[in-house]
Amino acid sequence: MIAELLPLQLTPPADLFPNGLSRYAVGGLLVGLGAVVIYLGTGIAAGASTFLESTLSYVSDQSRFQQYRASRDWRVVFTLGIVLGAAVYAVVWQGGAWTTDVQAWRLLVGGVFVGIGTRVGKGCTSGHGVCGVGSASKTSIVGVVTFLAVAIVTAQLVSALGVSP
Repeated sequence: MIAELLPLQLTPPADLFPNGLSRYAVGGLLVGLGAVVIYLGTGIAAGASTFLESTLSYVSDQSRFQQYRASRDWRVVFTLGIVLGAAVYAVVWQGGAWTTDVQAWRLLVGGVFVGIGTRVGKGCTSGHGVCGVGSASKTSIVGVVTFLAVAIVTAQLVSALGVSP
């Protein structure tokens, strides 16, 4: 049964990168440069999962949120930069905003699961994947391997069940 869910197929590189490899290389360099700039400027590894808690520190007196007071301003700018950068890319290079066939409730449920996962995993893929792996953190390496394994198994199961957007 597992062999049916996980067929071994080697995909030619041209199929994986139909627009060439350079845009991914440049994107990776920019992400890495951004992580370095944030670390040198703040002494904190970049990551997006603490955005909500640091933003709530503006309106809540709970100590859970207040621990982010010193870093909340750059975290808001960091997150807005992610969203605005994606929007600019879509408008300039793709000719308009992104659209999806995925139903809104599925996006919401997926977002909730991702949010829970980042709390349980003590960080997100950007924090663990870019900064943690880049600094050879064993915890982050285990986390990233876990993220990828769960994502692959989930995608295979959803596909095998015939679920579509």
